[in-house]
Amino acid sequence: MSRLPAYSDDTQTWGLIEADALDLMTKLPPAVFDAVVTDPPYGIGFHDEAWDGTAIRYSLGEGYPNLGSGEAFERFSCLWANLCLRLLKPGGHLLSFGAPRTFHRLVAGVEDAGLEVRDQVLWLFDRGVPKSRKLPGGRGTTLKPAYEPVLIARKPFDRTVMANIERHGTGALNIDAARISRDGHLGYWPATVAVSPRATDEGASRIFFCARATHQEREAGCAELPVRPTQIYTGRSHPTRLVRNIHPTVKPLSLMRWLIRLAVPEGGLVLDPFAGSGSTGIAAVVEGRRFLGIERDARYVDVACARLTHWAGEQP
Repeated sequence: MSRLPAYSDDTQTWGLIEADALDLMTKLPPAVFDAVVTDPPYGIGFHDEAWDGTAIRYSLGEGYPNLGSGEAFERFSCLWANLCLRLLKPGGHLLSFGAPRTFHRLVAGVEDAGLEVRDQVLWLFDRGVPKSRKLPGGRGTTLKPAYEPVLIARKPFDRTVMANIERHGTGALNIDAARISRDGHLGYWPATVAVSPRATDEGASRIFFCARATHQEREAGCAELPVRPTQIYTGRSHPTRLVRNIHPTVKPLSLMRWLIRLAVPEGGLVLDPFAGSGSTGIAAVVEGRRFLGIERDARYVDVACARLTHWAGEQP
């Protein structure tokens, strides 16, 4: 590990390692992480990026040449989740984003890895863009995306839940810390839905509200990085944009902070094996947790370091 490019802040509250997670996680000590919160590849060939397509099959080695894309993604999910199982403390939670189209494969892979499937959160939003072809007669091939699921799984207990909590500090969700507060009272029990404010009305007061990441939030801390062209969506109606944070799937910090509060004990250590632009780490640091991220793409490592440095400096 000493030869790997590693980055951290002065207080050691966060660290980021440039490496392939499937390789590095085999070298980390077992049962040290309180939770895993991650946004892994979805297996949908996003923008024809190798990390969401051919790299998934390549990671399985030469023994699976004839697998379909869905089965390859399921085996890939089982592979990285099994490595997380080893690194989690007993009762530690794993939270993973997924795509509606391949989420069933993600869930099956995580369960086959040995974790207990506990629940899922649906993050609803209203600003999705259809990836459909426009066919004659007012027809198309897909619906407009309006949600992403988040799997909640857990490593089996060491004896009973109370014994596990007393020994390891893990095993339960932090219900009060994630309650939906309204009008100054304690707030409602966290629900399995998180909603973008524009997708709701005043009647949904018991649901957690979180907007998608704004341009300002995505770019905060990245002023010293080069401006590069990127295109989030393909098609003539979505021109190339000049940005510094080039990661295509940046999650909103309000949502990530809520998930961290829900699943990670105060002061706990969070792992994100697919760190991307660092949103999990930012949320962890802001919420008083410690963080280790792994990211193999040097372009995203630069972005994550800049963002983590910025947001860590904003905290007391």
